[in-house]
Amino acid sequence: MTADTPVDPGPVVLVTGGSRGIGLGCARRFQADGARVAVTYRSAPPEVLTGGPGTTDLLAVRCDVTVPEDVETAFKEVEAAFGPVEVLVANAGITKDVLLLRMGEEAWHEVIDTNLTGVYRVVRRAVGPMVRAHAGRIILISSVVGLYGSPGQVNYAAAKAGLIGMARSLAREVGSRGITVNVVAPGVVETDMIAVLGDQRVEQLRSMVPLGRTATPDEIAGAVRFLASDDAAYVTGAILPVDGGLAMGL
Repeated sequence: MTADTPVDPGPVVLVTGGSRGIGLGCARRFQADGARVAVTYRSAPPEVLTGGPGTTDLLAVRCDVTVPEDVETAFKEVEAAFGPVEVLVANAGITKDVLLLRMGEEAWHEVIDTNLTGVYRVVRRAVGPMVRAHAGRIILISSVVGLYGSPGQVNYAAAKAGLIGMARSLAREVGSRGITVNVVAPGVVETDMIAVLGDQRVEQLRSMVPLGRTATPDEIAGAVRFLASDDAAYVTGAILPVDGGLAMGL
């Protein structure tokens, strides 16, 4: 390579809900590989997005995926900074856990609107430029709960299961345009979402995992990175469980 050789700027990656946990792990993994990475957050951008030793800032874009105008504004900001999104990781999600008999419609609608309809919004916005480019990678972050079920998470499980149908239908729609659509289904992962359950519940969940431990966000990020890579160019409509064997066979 000579001094006049242009440097490949790397693909444009957008990770929704990328300010912590699995989303941040994915963002840092792509960034380490030379991608131009943007992440969304809902309130104030955490300091972790501004880098640290050996890292650079991620492009932090405020976006509530339940607000269509926010989604449009976020994409325009990313496109102005980097260009069209080439890899979308739809990770933003919430939980409102309660047994069905006590679950009000607000708890149902809030989880469905964020975890399922919110994904529809960002995927729909991303796929147009991908179709025009005849290339793209879409990775939806589901959950083992969408396959395995979990008491107190009827709303969450319904949304995460819905992502599987969404991904497989879209994979058939856009496959001829060189776009792949896949699902990663994490199991028990060391995140804030799991930590709030308390040590006793986390240990109970861990005991159900054949590998006998929780996953790290970076282990989930590795699977996501694979699905975005050239090595996965012939993989679409797939569900990749990263769950230590928790839901094997489902």
